Amino acid sequence: MGGDAAPDIVLDGLELAAERHPEARFLLVGDEALVAGGLARRKRAARACSLRHAPERISGDLKPTAALRVRGSSMRMAIDAVATGEAAGIVSAGNTGALMALSKIVIKTMPEIDRPALAAIGPSARGDVVLLDLGANVVCDARNLVEFAVMGDAFARAVLGLTNPSIGLLNVGSEELKGDDRVRNAAEVLRDSHIGAQFRGFVEGHDITAGTTDVIVTDGFTGNVALKTGEGALKLMRDLLRQVFTSSVPARLGYLLARPALDRLREWMDPRRYNGAILIGLNGVVVKSHGGTDALGFAHAVDVAMDMVTHGFNERIRDGLSRLSTAGPRVAADPR
Repeated sequence: MGGDAAPDIVLDGLELAAERHPEARFLLVGDEALVAGGLARRKRAARACSLRHAPERISGDLKPTAALRVRGSSMRMAIDAVATGEAAGIVSAGNTGALMALSKIVIKTMPEIDRPALAAIGPSARGDVVLLDLGANVVCDARNLVEFAVMGDAFARAVLGLTNPSIGLLNVGSEELKGDDRVRNAAEVLRDSHIGAQFRGFVEGHDITAGTTDVIVTDGFTGNVALKTGEGALKLMRDLLRQVFTSSVPARLGYLLARPALDRLREWMDPRRYNGAILIGLNGVVVKSHGGTDALGFAHAVDVAMDMVTHGFNERIRDGLSRLSTAGPRVAADPR
């Protein structure tokens, strides 16, 4: 029931997802009176889905603390299904703050994890890149950054199919003496860890789009700023291209000649390909779809959830943290 055009956009996305994943089964939670008719008209989704009525919904502007009290909401009932093991994961286009709060309290964080992180995939010059944390933790210590690196490694293996993803810590410079104590301490631990061979040290902001490393680790404040800056830059580039190619008759003719290349560029930069941010570090798979996406974008978020489930994402995290803890003393959390 979440998202700008729910429930139709979710149903259309599930129609595509059911075609891509014929073996998958989906528990669709929402207002039965609003959903049942639309589900019946989408034959593939209808065969793959079972529908559970939820009498309430969480609005987009509801505060997370208030959302915790709405036990009959579609979001809460879907999260309950993951917590009890009835479902392996949840995909929601609803209220981000509510989804994060409910997931952390109901599904709960893995015992080995201090804090879960929000991760997503973005484009770079060398292919896709994983960035985390994107806003779940505004303030982080060295321990959090080390755990994010382990989770990012597992995510890149499960979703991007990489065997040995390279990892970088976002910093104000690539030199070892740059940055504050948090990033320097985290870097020291990572160099001595089981993923030390994959750790490339410090990277800077321009390295995100350059694709210098496959995984970029940072705190939630910096990561969220980087994400929004990147989204704004892509929008600016699209707007400028539109202005350039509509400015005159010769420009329009130039567009016709360049159209095949521009179509490939548009496909590569399509935000729907990167829809689906993941709250990792929980005892279940939680994927947040953008509320304004369309059916293709929502189906991509389902693809991400399927990849995480079928490739044993959480088991990879547990294994990575176990190897980290047996390799030597872990960095302590900041008492603040």
